[in-house]
Amino acid sequence: MRIVLDTNVLVSGLLTPFGASAQIVGMVASGQLVVCHDARILTEYEEVLARPKFDFPKAAVSDLLEQIQGEGISLATRPLGTAFPDRDDEPFLEVAVAANAETPHDAVRLLTGNSKHFPEESRQGVTVVSPRFFIDHYGEFAGG
Repeated sequence: MRIVLDTNVLVSGLLTPFGASAQIVGMVASGQLVVCHDARILTEYEEVLARPKFDFPKAAVSDLLEQIQGEGISLATRPLGTAFPDRDDEPFLEVAVAANAETPHDAVRLLTGNSKHFPEESRQGVTVVSPRFFIDHYGEFAGG
């Protein structure tokens, strides 16, 4: 299943090993979930996960980022045409819109801990869900 993963889910998953975000990070690491991304998203992942305040093990972060880049799907995007409250969130929705346009029969979900950062009127048909909602409804999303 293809997803777009907001950086806050990665951070939360690495900080809280037993939460919904950690389950999602585990599913990404095992190949159950395929992360759609572009260069801006990968750069943000690298920059945020390297912040000293988190003190994440460098090898674990490197392995996770290699998994996301190597097994994920890199997409070209277009601007959305609407400004977001936080411009750093725009690449995530742009990638989700591009992924859905590429294969509409296999809808991608955008997973975020901050759904309010993705205004309903800007989503262009993309389903934006919290990590907990995604885990609770994974069977439905996976088709059964």
